[in-house]
Amino acid sequence: MKTRTLGKDLIVSEIGLGCMGLSYSQPPFPTKEEAIKFLRNAYEEGVTFFDTAEVYGPFNNEELLGEAFKDIRNKVIIATKFGFSFDDKNVTGVDSSRENILRAIEGSLKRLQTNYIDLYYQHRVDPNTPIEEVAQVMKELIEQGKIKHWGLSEASANTIRKAHAICPVTALQSEYSMFWREAETKVMPTLQELGIGFVPFSPLGKGFLTGTIKPGHVFPEGDFRNTIPRFNTPEYLENNFKLVEYIKKLAEAKSTTPAAVAIGWLLAQKPWIVPIPGTKKIERVKENNSGSQISFTKKELQNIKQILDQIELIGNRYNDLNESRIDK
Repeated sequence: MKTRTLGKDLIVSEIGLGCMGLSYSQPPFPTKEEAIKFLRNAYEEGVTFFDTAEVYGPFNNEELLGEAFKDIRNKVIIATKFGFSFDDKNVTGVDSSRENILRAIEGSLKRLQTNYIDLYYQHRVDPNTPIEEVAQVMKELIEQGKIKHWGLSEASANTIRKAHAICPVTALQSEYSMFWREAETKVMPTLQELGIGFVPFSPLGKGFLTGTIKPGHVFPEGDFRNTIPRFNTPEYLENNFKLVEYIKKLAEAKSTTPAAVAIGWLLAQKPWIVPIPGTKKIERVKENNSGSQISFTKKELQNIKQILDQIELIGNRYNDLNESRIDK
């Protein structure tokens, strides 16, 4: 697989892997042994960029990566996240205080079985802690060698600028796909100006763009999509399926799959974009990776944008609680 560079010098596989679903939000989950085998197989398929977080599980998602990559640590790029407080294993809110960051980093290092983290994200902006203070702690952790780079997740352009002025930000992680293009207006121009990479999560619209989620679809108990208006409201799902039908036509024209088209489209937007589709199946990893082989002419991209602009999508992408945690 080819590589891309996030920020100044973080080199990663041009398609990464979001690991959340291995132990969080999308049951059923594989066994520990199955998850570790899957992660190693993904690496063998060319993926070197793996995304996890303290809150996934919580805690056990990082443990899976630690066990899977402890003997090839220098060959993979591991991104994890801080920014939540806990009562045992229950999330009690967002917290990016110095005290909580220092607690989080030590726990993540231990679970990941490593002495450094390649990319350390603030998972959600904490309204009670100035981002400048967070950036200062990140600068100290970089000086100590505990992290190599740092990033933000779901942060506004204004927050990104403030953070970057204190300690250069390597990457922003946020949702971006044909199903959610809000980042194009303010965030992406800011990233380009400052030389910050973009790591889109949910590049397949939480599975929607693959065409496997049709009107009337019932998600299993415990699946976080049951809490999302775009998925749990039948009329929204039915209305938005016209986007899937359009992507299917694009896939037929390219002799490939909708998933590959959606990934390929993202890669074609900017050379500093690295999507991290999540899956638990190696067949899907292979399919997602095939998106790197899809090419679009400038005219094709213009036509696609014109059509996407005309397709009206409805429904929020988060429930009220998670929507309130987005920095705007």
